[in-house]
Amino acid sequence: MLSSSSGQRPSWNPVEQVIIEITAPLQKLIKQTVNTAEDLWLSYFYLVNLRHENRQLKRKVDGLGAENSRYRELLTTHERLKGLLQFKQAINRPVLAAQVIGRDPTGWFKSIVIDKGNRAGLRPNMPVVNASGVVGRIVSISPNYAKVLLIIDQNSAVDCLIQRSRDRGIAKGASTEIFKLDYVVKSSDVAVEDMVVTSGLGGVFPKGLPVGQISEVNEISGELFKDIKLRPAVDFSKLEEVLVILRENKPSNPQEKKN
Repeated sequence: MLSSSSGQRPSWNPVEQVIIEITAPLQKLIKQTVNTAEDLWLSYFYLVNLRHENRQLKRKVDGLGAENSRYRELLTTHERLKGLLQFKQAINRPVLAAQVIGRDPTGWFKSIVIDKGNRAGLRPNMPVVNASGVVGRIVSISPNYAKVLLIIDQNSAVDCLIQRSRDRGIAKGASTEIFKLDYVVKSSDVAVEDMVVTSGLGGVFPKGLPVGQISEVNEISGELFKDIKLRPAVDFSKLEEVLVILRENKPSNPQEKKN
């Protein structure tokens, strides 16, 4: 009514002014209430959609993280297997790959369990290696599994050569992550960082497999031999796959050998 009459008169009369002063605040309040309700309603739907979108994005991020982890694991496994394959080609001997599935839980022995046994052709005393060097030898066996005594175990002994000087010694475990090279005479030419390899004697390990590097050389007064400590070539805390060197089947008679 006020709007319809506004065009006929230049201004509101006193009654109209009173009416507008009363109704305008109410109209303003209603407008603000409507705007607030509208904003809350739209914001609610926006937040609901945003929450749903965030959940979808989080699931995608989690899925991509898991997939990336799988790819990294596959890449790491590929690198390890590639190293084993290169080592296999280098030694030129029949080998069988096996996976490490357990370790000795008692702590009395430094040993591992692999997922191959006599059904796969394994036998006691077969040497076990990886791409870095000598791991140990098989000491116990079942149809599908085998126990490998690590060369760092105190019950292990490997006949070795110092690669540079060709001096001989016996690598013995010390139940730690290092082991000793015993029976190296004081006149021997030995230096820190010299590589120690298997000598091939003893009928277990082929000749020339890496055993470790000399980390410490001491001469004890009154002793016949040097006190030498070795740092293993193999990281025994990270063993996952190994190679078992199989014994070649030798012909039983000269005629078979000739054939």
